[in-house]
Amino acid sequence: MFDVQKPLVASAVQAFARGLASPDRGLDDASRIDLIRELETLKCAAEAAQAVLSAAFDASQRAAQASQGVPAARQGRGVAAQIALARRESPHRGQQHLGLAKVLTTELPHTMAAFRAGRVTEWRATLVARETACLSREDRMTVDAEIAGNAQRFEAMGDGELVSEARTIAYRLDPESVVRRRSRAENDRRVSLRPAPDVMSQLSALLPVKDGVAVYAVLSREADRLRAAGDHRGRGQIMADTLVRRVLSTAPATDTRPAVMINLVVSDRVLLGGGDDPAYVEGYGPIPADLARQLAGTTRAWVRRLYATPETGRLVAMDSTSRLMPAQLARMIRLRDQRCRTRWCDAPVRHSDHVTAVAEGGPTNEPNGQGLCEACNHAKQASGWRARPSPGARHAVETTTPTGHTYTSMAPALVRTRFIESGPGLWTLVA
Repeated sequence: MFDVQKPLVASAVQAFARGLASPDRGLDDASRIDLIRELETLKCAAEAAQAVLSAAFDASQRAAQASQGVPAARQGRGVAAQIALARRESPHRGQQHLGLAKVLTTELPHTMAAFRAGRVTEWRATLVARETACLSREDRMTVDAEIAGNAQRFEAMGDGELVSEARTIAYRLDPESVVRRRSRAENDRRVSLRPAPDVMSQLSALLPVKDGVAVYAVLSREADRLRAAGDHRGRGQIMADTLVRRVLSTAPATDTRPAVMINLVVSDRVLLGGGDDPAYVEGYGPIPADLARQLAGTTRAWVRRLYATPETGRLVAMDSTSRLMPAQLARMIRLRDQRCRTRWCDAPVRHSDHVTAVAEGGPTNEPNGQGLCEACNHAKQASGWRARPSPGARHAVETTTPTGHTYTSMAPALVRTRFIESGPGLWTLVA
């Protein structure tokens, strides 16, 4: 057990976590439910403690950087990235955690008190912070007091109820800020693509409500029309097919698609039909060998084939004396790494970075290159960050943060895994 009279240290928390490995020791069902509830309280309180520590770490790092003469605009760079690494999450999530921590400790005292008591989850605290982000500090604290001032009522609220009440109070206090927030939100409209199970992909669009409703209505109307005419496809299938046809066709009535460049990483053995190792498609991920051969022979897309050796799973290296990564080398690094090389990041590669900086004698070649997202590349430029290539079968990078913690990332294997057919048209990735 923890001694409340002593400062909490990592070793004590580590020992306690090990004690949770076997929680069910002769408990009856009522005791199991009681323990589940108390563990949830503990989990919430632990997340609140992480928020307190994150805000304190940010203040300490900024003070240290200021004493080193770092310009005010650059102070705090790399702080969220270190928090993300410690929490085994992406830098984007680290930035969200840090932003929430700073808001909770300075502008939402009642929400923070309920959070530290384990009465609300980190997500509920995030909802309060999110729905009051457009308000002044004074109005934000008013919403905080009205919603979280009664901790028992706050704890009993559901997510939808909490969001609705926060928005209602925010609009009552400052309707103009809510209108401005909606206008700014429309500027964040975007389209994203994520892999889905069974060699599918999930295309998402964040749109203004009028546009989202209109697009969905058009697809729904077309599905209803075709179903009424005897089309045997499911309603969802028709909507998906209609979306693809209308986006990719030069005209709605045709199925002529524009040329698309597809970067396909594949071994000769697969292309010649003698292997079943997966290939890799940039922007998606691994695909079965038969689909790779189909893409390689497609007449509707330009396919750039980059060859990987089956023995090592590595692309062929290239050297350069240039300070900047040449286009072909940068493309090869991007396809080798597939996503940002920072541990737990998973963001798309935006920058081809020198692991060992050119100023420190680092060469411009494949072993000294890594693919990073923009945020991670900027974070590693902060004072105290170091990185070096690590020898191994696959490309590896060791990154050391200003606190002395080291994290190793390894390039994904390109041909070491395989797919098996688990049903008609269904494929499963196996080691």
